[in-house]
Amino acid sequence: MLSMEQYEHIRVGRRVYGRGIRELSRETGHSRNTIRRMLRGEQGGYATRQRQAHPVLGRLHDVIDGWLAADRDVPKKQRHTAKRVFDRLVEEHGFLGSASNVRRYVRDAKVRLGTNAPSVFIPLDPSCGQEAEVDWGSAVVIVEGQETRVHIFCMRSRYSGKHFVGAYVGERQQAFFDGHMRSWAFFGGVFPVHIYDNLRSAVRRVLEGRKRREQESFQRFRGYYDFTSRYCNRNAGHEKGGVENLVGYCRRNYLVPIPRVDSLEELNDQLLRQCLRYGSHRLAGRERTVAEFFEEEKEHLLRLPEVPFSNVQLGEGKVDKYSTVIVDKNRYSVPTRYGGLRVRVEVGVDTVAISQGGRRIAMHQRVYGNNKWCLDPDHYLELLQQRPQAFDSARPIRAWRKTWPESWERMLARFRACQGDSKGTKDFVSVLMLQREHARDRVEAAVERALETRLSTSDGVRHLLLHTGQGITPPALPTWPVTPRPDVSVYQQLGGVR
Repeated sequence: MLSMEQYEHIRVGRRVYGRGIRELSRETGHSRNTIRRMLRGEQGGYATRQRQAHPVLGRLHDVIDGWLAADRDVPKKQRHTAKRVFDRLVEEHGFLGSASNVRRYVRDAKVRLGTNAPSVFIPLDPSCGQEAEVDWGSAVVIVEGQETRVHIFCMRSRYSGKHFVGAYVGERQQAFFDGHMRSWAFFGGVFPVHIYDNLRSAVRRVLEGRKRREQESFQRFRGYYDFTSRYCNRNAGHEKGGVENLVGYCRRNYLVPIPRVDSLEELNDQLLRQCLRYGSHRLAGRERTVAEFFEEEKEHLLRLPEVPFSNVQLGEGKVDKYSTVIVDKNRYSVPTRYGGLRVRVEVGVDTVAISQGGRRIAMHQRVYGNNKWCLDPDHYLELLQQRPQAFDSARPIRAWRKTWPESWERMLARFRACQGDSKGTKDFVSVLMLQREHARDRVEAAVERALETRLSTSDGVRHLLLHTGQGITPPALPTWPVTPRPDVSVYQQLGGVR
């Protein structure tokens, strides 16, 4: 191949120094035809081959093309790869050629037959304040020392790139709605268009093309906030690529190292601070920062209604023999006196409220999953006073004893030692009931004081609660006066008297 230095030497020698073609041929060792071509301005090099010869593979071109053409009608994940084509050629046709030739041919044939067209995207320029992309992701966090998988709701503006993320226990529809409402409160308004994949919280059934049969509850929610929903094609996550990337960005930047929190609320506070800080950089191809675009975008959002959407599911239930109500395949306790009655249930994103006769009788943190028991020990105290032998094996008490203060265990043991097992257990339940009228820390302090003064009845603990902090000193241990020793010398004096 003619080097650039030789090309320059030939042209300069001819134009500047007037050397002949024969002389330049002797100096460079190239043929005179090559010298003439260089002088015409054509740089030397290898010509592109118009047709690649396949002396061994050529007889099998039609076979390979048939396999690849048939792939148009099968799922993408079960189509022929170059390796599979090579293996079949060896097994079925006794092919003796190299795998590299097969790979090159298959690559070109897939493009020619349209079975593996390269991914090409259209650059977009979204309108200001019009579209938002929505998606779910997941991550692992440490909540109260336990490794927990949480679901991350993500909403991202297509125009500014500003985003909001929030953590939930699950991807239920109520969490889906709550994520929208919290996002809109963060953005200061509602985007007129929201783009989704075909998630079950919104879509009941995927029809032909872009037609969707939506969930009725989602239609009510969408109509309340007056936005339009748009859905991606199946297996086309790139149609909302901004929020797809946001899921990974959130995991890498907001959740590394793995957060250690006491509650989901604490985690969401951390995520909110991260979202507020995001916006000081420029996206690719943009002249202004995310925050600057977002300030412009705020004016184009739809106003939020004065009254938020009621994201509560109403229902009814019946209190069973365990004094629980089954809600969404889980059990929630109520006071035992309501056993067998019909109750009204209000299910929120993270709470379950139970009412009877217009009065709220129980409030629980919502649990997700199946066959879980959410029991409030206070609901069973009256029944335990009637059945003290069940105290140690009662499920709500066993769970409670894992967290209550060590002083309570000592008081229970003292009551039983002084009053007997049954009576002492009943009296100790009376101490537990004091938390209905007094703060727990005050009850704990009274129990500690009662142990110091060796009190062994609930009446003594109640007396300490009533009088501590009101200027009355709690009773202390009794102190007996010390009797002075007698002076025996007096008797000697008496003995001398007649």
